[in-house]
Amino acid sequence: MRTTALVFALLGLAGCASIPAPLAGEFADFQPDQATDRSVGAEVRWGGSIVDTRPGQSETCIEILARDLDRSLRPTGGDVTHGRFLACRAGFRDPEVFTSGREITVVGRLQGFVDDTIGEYVYRYPRLSAEAIYLWPERPDVVYADSYRYHGPWWPYYGPWWY
Repeated sequence: MRTTALVFALLGLAGCASIPAPLAGEFADFQPDQATDRSVGAEVRWGGSIVDTRPGQSETCIEILARDLDRSLRPTGGDVTHGRFLACRAGFRDPEVFTSGREITVVGRLQGFVDDTIGEYVYRYPRLSAEAIYLWPERPDVVYADSYRYHGPWWPYYGPWWY
């Protein structure tokens, strides 16, 4: 009996935070804003929100605003960021699918740095050679019920005095 309960408890815990297979593994523990020239060549797993998707002749580079990752390796929301980085991979990625604001997690090797501009500011982007790109499904809009107006099946009996 105890063994069965333990098995179900472990299965329940395992289902709480599932990690997509392409993102599993051990990676260097630093963020894009901490990357230095000595970090080049490191295998990293970074994620965030897409800023821009730039298809090229032979590869597509995605500019990403880096954010912390939760237990399932999905980027967290909020205003805390870790700079920006470029994730480039051979082939075409459609900018209409990889749109601004979508959440993405990338696994790849830090190739080096690329200087580009944000407005008139010259920014030094860490550039990844992406091995895995995981585009997260869009989060559903949350609709809260207007619960204070719910009357229930017996409303006339416990009715209007609590309004």
